[in-house]
Amino acid sequence: MTLTIRSARPGEAGLVLGFIRELAEYEKLLHEVVATEAEIETALFGPDPKAFCDIAEWDGQAVGFAVWFYTYSTFSGRHGIWLEDLFVRPDQRGRGIGKALIAGLARRCVAEKLPRLAWWVLNWNEPSRVFYRALGATAQDEWTVKRLEGEALARLGAEV
Repeated sequence: MTLTIRSARPGEAGLVLGFIRELAEYEKLLHEVVATEAEIETALFGPDPKAFCDIAEWDGQAVGFAVWFYTYSTFSGRHGIWLEDLFVRPDQRGRGIGKALIAGLARRCVAEKLPRLAWWVLNWNEPSRVFYRALGATAQDEWTVKRLEGEALARLGAEV
């Protein structure tokens, strides 16, 4: 049995969107997925991509993914990586696949001299919280996430 982590390739937007839907279903958020295959293709493989995706394959079969992008910290004056999505199919868990996906991003941070790798985890998702703690990740409890979307975003964006 072999594990391979590779970059997603043009033409795999359907695969990536499938993983996004599986993750959203697990997180009880499938109703929020509105992305299309064409949008994923453009975001990951267009002329100036702003997001990236790594695919985990077990014996040549795609079994998980990580979507990530670069962030910037004004305090450190350096970029970091934000892990937007991490997902391994339930029947493939326990094989080190999720850890390998995150370790690949950690290696990228080290190689590119990026000081941090960060992500969110849902408060109710205790299995993932335990997994991340085992990797050495720490909770940033002093921060509260805020979001503008929908009508509030449109209203503020319309102000002069």
